[in-house]
Amino acid sequence: MRVAASTDISAPPEAVWAFIADPGKVLHFMSGVTRWEVVSEEPTGQGARYRMLMRVGSAEVGSLVEVVEFTPARDLAWTSVTGIDQRARWRLRDRSTNPLRPRTHVEFRLSYGVAGAGLAGWVAERLGAPQVHRHLRRSLAQLKRQVEYEELRTAAAERRAKKSARA
Repeated sequence: MRVAASTDISAPPEAVWAFIADPGKVLHFMSGVTRWEVVSEEPTGQGARYRMLMRVGSAEVGSLVEVVEFTPARDLAWTSVTGIDQRARWRLRDRSTNPLRPRTHVEFRLSYGVAGAGLAGWVAERLGAPQVHRHLRRSLAQLKRQVEYEELRTAAAERRAKKSARA
């Protein structure tokens, strides 16, 4: 089953990337994810591994995932090593038309399946799809809210610093 969601965030790609690539922030914006635990020596970058669980209905399903693509401020993709078969990708694209108003288009895609489960697996995938899609949309909304808040907070701190430097 494949699900995807996207949004535009009023921030530069680097600010969005700071949230997406930091394993310590994942649980703060990823809806439905109940565990995101680093299990590799390197916490980020290509080859980093995470134990992740997502609540779907009354079950927590997940995998051990490995980052297979890591292009800073652009793309982050993972695939499962064990557990539920899954592949996911974050895509960030700069959509700024004015340097004073940065804008980033963010897309999150997830494909998953229950390998070798036959008809029962197919039914489970279809039944879980609406909830997984809601989790993706909610995750993007929470990411947008947090990144834009952080951008506003940083800009206000810079204005206060300039004001106090002039005084």
